[in-house]
Formats: sequence, structure tokens, C-alpha cells
Amino acid sequence: MQVDQLQCPQGMIIKGPLLISPQAFGDERGWFYESWNQRKFDRAMGEAVVFSQDNHSRSVQGVMRGLHYQLSPEPQAKLVRASIGEIFDVAVDIRQGSATYGRWVGAHLSAENKQQLWVPEGFAHGFLTLSAVAEVQYKARGFWNKACERAIRWDDTTIGIQWPLDQLGRAELSLSGKDADAPTLDQAKAAGEIFQ
Repeated sequence: MQVDQLQCPQGMIIKGPLLISPQAFGDERGWFYESWNQRKFDRAMGEAVVFSQDNHSRSVQGVMRGLHYQLSPEPQAKLVRASIGEIFDVAVDIRQGSATYGRWVGAHLSAENKQQLWVPEGFAHGFLTLSAVAEVQYKARGFWNKACERAIRWDDTTIGIQWPLDQLGRAELSLSGKDADAPTLDQAKAAGEIFQ
């Protein structure tokens, strides 16, 4: 298992999110890899991580999900992977005191590359479905809690995520009503709905 820190487009390392590349073993019959190993993961994180739930979603090309996060008392961290298809996965630093506040990192996660993105607490998370269909699975630390759930606009210009919209071909962007109406990061901050 290889673990790499990610740089935002401005070249800064954002502490927290990690790109995890498991080692796959394959031959003409197919392949095998460990998608998650408690001992190796804890060693890479430098702490014991206890996951509360596993989630699985299916999206068609052009579906944008996010940017989602949960506040206290039930913040969530996520280990995200695409088991079918390909997504562009993003983590945005929304820790108010952080040197990289408002910066983002992104990674192409696919069934083919088998990579995973660790999105810790204090980050908003979202993804864009690039393939005809994508199934995304993620392990979550912290249970889903509707009262704690928040979202930030996917196209907030102050964050400036460079979504690969040119890879959608003829597919149109599709958002839920909640995501389409989400506030900007500045609005969420003014409402006291980001991490201190």
C-alpha cells in the first residue's frame, strides 16, 4: 500500500487528505488486492481508525455529489473508492484556522486504478461521475447524522475547484436540489457552519 499526500493547484501540501494506492496482484485470470487492512491503514494514519458504517452509491455520468460534510457532535471522515467506473473526487479544507483553509485537492478514482482518497474530519467532500456509470464505496468514521449534515456549493468561485467538466462528453451536469441550493463557503462561515 502506497500513501501519498496531495498538493492543491497552488502547489501547497494540504495536511489531512491522503491518496492511497493498494498493491494489486494479477495475471491472465484476473487480479486481487486488499481494499482495506486495519493494521496497514492505522500505521499510515498514525492512529487507530474505527469506522462506523460503509456506504455505497451508484451514479450516472454527469452526476455531481457534494460538497458534503458533517459538523460536531458527529463529524465524519471518509475513505472513498470507485469500485465501478471513474469519478473525480475532491476534498476541501474548511478548518477555519488552517493555513490551507478554502484550498482543495482532487484525484481521479477508478475501478481500474484502485486508488482511494482519505477525507478526514474538517473537510468537505464531493465527486463528479466521469464514466457512464460509477459505483462509489466509502467507509465512514462517524455515523450519518441529518442534524449535523451540511453542504457547500460545488462551483464556489472562492474555492475554484477545477472540475473536469470537459470529460463529460454529451452528458449534462446533474445535482440534487440540496446541492444546487447549497451556500458558498463564505456564507457557511458567516453562519458559523464550518470547523473552528
